[in-house]
Amino acid sequence: MKLVDKLGALTLPLLLAACGGGSDSTGPTAVSDAARPIIPAPLTYPNARDIAYGINGHNNTGAYAISSPALQRSQLRDLNVKMYRIEVRDAPGAQTLANLARTMAASGITVYPVILLELNFASESDAYNAAYSITRQIVAVQRYAYYEVTNELAAQWLVGWVDGVRSTDFDNTRFQIARGVVRGLIAGIKSLDPLGKIVIGGNTWMHYGFDVMLANGTQPDGTSGHPKVTWDVTAWHWYSEQGDITHACGGTGCYNVIGTLQGFGKPVWINEVGMRPSFPGTQQQAADYLSVNMLGALKSISAQYGITSLQVYELYDDPSGGEGPYGIMLNDGKTPKPAYSAFKSFVAAHPAR
Repeated sequence: MKLVDKLGALTLPLLLAACGGGSDSTGPTAVSDAARPIIPAPLTYPNARDIAYGINGHNNTGAYAISSPALQRSQLRDLNVKMYRIEVRDAPGAQTLANLARTMAASGITVYPVILLELNFASESDAYNAAYSITRQIVAVQRYAYYEVTNELAAQWLVGWVDGVRSTDFDNTRFQIARGVVRGLIAGIKSLDPLGKIVIGGNTWMHYGFDVMLANGTQPDGTSGHPKVTWDVTAWHWYSEQGDITHACGGTGCYNVIGTLQGFGKPVWINEVGMRPSFPGTQQQAADYLSVNMLGALKSISAQYGITSLQVYELYDDPSGGEGPYGIMLNDGKTPKPAYSAFKSFVAAHPAR
């Protein structure tokens, strides 16, 4: 899911904070723990044999703009999913998302935001300050159980056609700017919502070298001792052409991607499980592949690798000019595709206990 690709130019009012944390004196302040939001947390399962199912949406674009929150809630209830992942990038979008989240919460469905930001900054500190400021504006509108910070950043900073498993696969200057964004987003969230859980922005394919550097305080130039990023949930994306997540093969070798993700020591969410529109076959064949080769294959290794959530990409097809017909429903917001029934049947056959 190229959420970042959907963004136009983003103008931010920069309420600058000192790099490394803190808050501005004129912005919103932290709310007491007694005032936690009505947004419920996802089910907490005792072990990874149990899966929280979810689906991706978008914030008031395409069919999501013409489908009421109540209609979307009824569709998610019919699927029996409990998590809804949606992007947000500014305070007006945060208000739209909050209204949807409150509607979903009435049925025990957890909405969580993916906070997005343009990356046109001159330095890591500039990136940090901008991310810190906009995140405080977003969190001030509504607090959530989980916040995902960025989306598929790693792919933007690769140095050519490389696998993304090594630090040298990434541009050093751009990595530092990306790290500033991630750190600023997390600091902005924590300044207002200390109890909110951080989901590290989902990357895809074999690009885990990016997250390894964040966790270790290293960077592509080989230096160490840089700020380390910590998080609560490791997110990842896996699509129909990418094969076996335990043995993914690129230009320089084959890698156990999920094994590396497990090594961070956090629950793993595959929060984009998707079928490419280019999948060779009928819609029914694509639906069968989603059920058996995607959801089924990931569910079968969930206990071994600590996968605690599977979230399908996405509810509705994109409109013309968007990313394509990734949805399990048409862009009219009401017509199911075969993938809808396949996902619904899979959840029913493998219920979260």
